[in-house]
Amino acid sequence: MTPEEKISLFCAKIIKSGAGVKVVSNPEELHGILSELLQGADSVYCPGVTDLEKTIRIDSDIRKTDYSEAKTTVEEVAAGIAETGTIVCMSSPGKALQASVVPYHHIAIVSRENIFGDLDELFARVKDPLPTNITFVTGPSRTGDIEQTLSIGVHGPGRVDIVIY
Repeated sequence: MTPEEKISLFCAKIIKSGAGVKVVSNPEELHGILSELLQGADSVYCPGVTDLEKTIRIDSDIRKTDYSEAKTTVEEVAAGIAETGTIVCMSSPGKALQASVVPYHHIAIVSRENIFGDLDELFARVKDPLPTNITFVTGPSRTGDIEQTLSIGVHGPGRVDIVIY
C-alpha cells in the first residue's frame, strides 16, 4: 500500500468511527486547523513534550498544566493504523497516556510517516523494548447498557479529532 493509499484508508476509517479528520501539509495549515478545533474551548492541555507540541499556541488563560483539569487535550500521537482508523498513543517520559482518554475532546496530531497499514506493520517498526503502555483509540468512546442504550464519552473521549500532518 502506498503512503497516499494508507492516508486515504485511514481517513475513511476515521470518519466511519465517528471521529473527525483533517489533512494538512504545512505548519500554517496545522495551526489554522487547531485554532478552529479549539474555538470555544475553555480548558486545554498539551503536554509540550515533542518538538511539534512545543509549537502549538494555546491562550494562557485556557491552557492547563494538568490534563485532569482540561476538557480538551491536544497532542502528537505515536502512530495511526490505516486498516482501522486507530490512533496509537505510547508512553514516554513526560507524556501521560491518561491525557488521551480523560478529557472529553481529544485532538490527536499524527505525522504522515507514522501511518501504518496494519498492526503488523506498526510493530515491525516499534523498537525494542516496547513502551510500558500503548493505548489504541478508534473514535469516540462508546458503551452500551443491557437495554442497548448507547452512551458516548463514558470511558474515554466523547469527541475525537485527528489531524494528519
